[in-house]
Amino acid sequence: MVDQFDVIEQGARGRRRWIGLVAVLALLLIPIVSLLTSRDPRPQPLATPTPGPIGSLTRIGGAPNLLNAPARAKGGDEVIEVVFPHGVRAEVRYPAELGLGEMGSRPFQGAWIDGQYRQFTAPYSGEFEVTKGGEPIRNYTPNVTLWPRQAGSGYYGQVLLFAFGRWRLAMYDRGQGLTFDQRMALAKGLKGRVTKDGYLVLSAKEPVRLAKPGETVQGEPVGPQLWFGGGVGEMVALVPTPDCRKRARVPTVIRGRGRSADSVCRGDVLVAVTGSQPFRKKAIEGIGVTLK
Repeated sequence: MVDQFDVIEQGARGRRRWIGLVAVLALLLIPIVSLLTSRDPRPQPLATPTPGPIGSLTRIGGAPNLLNAPARAKGGDEVIEVVFPHGVRAEVRYPAELGLGEMGSRPFQGAWIDGQYRQFTAPYSGEFEVTKGGEPIRNYTPNVTLWPRQAGSGYYGQVLLFAFGRWRLAMYDRGQGLTFDQRMALAKGLKGRVTKDGYLVLSAKEPVRLAKPGETVQGEPVGPQLWFGGGVGEMVALVPTPDCRKRARVPTVIRGRGRSADSVCRGDVLVAVTGSQPFRKKAIEGIGVTLK
């Protein structure tokens, strides 16, 4: 018996078997081709991936960069306890409608490194204001990173971002920028501790020197300050200033960009305010500061 699978080597009969096999294969292919051609030829949209955590924020932390101090009622006013960046405490009393405690405060401090002035600010929107979700250029120390120049930052350059507990401080470089050694000295020389009530207190060692209350640079107060509120909204700055009535200067953060501003001295502390006219009037007349 001829082997049933030998369809090539058997002459005419083998050819008939070969033709039959082709016909069977053709019948099998028809439904497969029909199935493929019936599919929608248009490209299907890609599935949208679920966003993951941003690496830089996960690594550094994303805590709010404001401190909302608990207020206690006193008559029709509220009272909060504050601590300035140089460690001096004060009691702030204000009309309850102002809501300074709810506005939240953040520190400011000027400093010199090898005789070059720089300033440390707490970004209103936190570290994302600096990182934009990206990756740092380099790490100087476990709590200090270097970030690219911010778009629209004018003559400011790269940014050193400091992490002190829940707080983030940014130093926007300027001009040609500090050298690597100067940046490293800042990263190692600037120290910060967080008080039990959440305020940031700064200290420094040579070659870094922190500005003292009342010091100015080109008429700008650069000593320790507390800023309440910010962004494009209402804002109050408390600026410790010895002999305030003679030496007080309103910081640019209050009077800048053509905003309306008012100020008054409460002992050795300047109270500077920007915002709506009713807010400024109530703040200037109602805010009292008592240093401890």
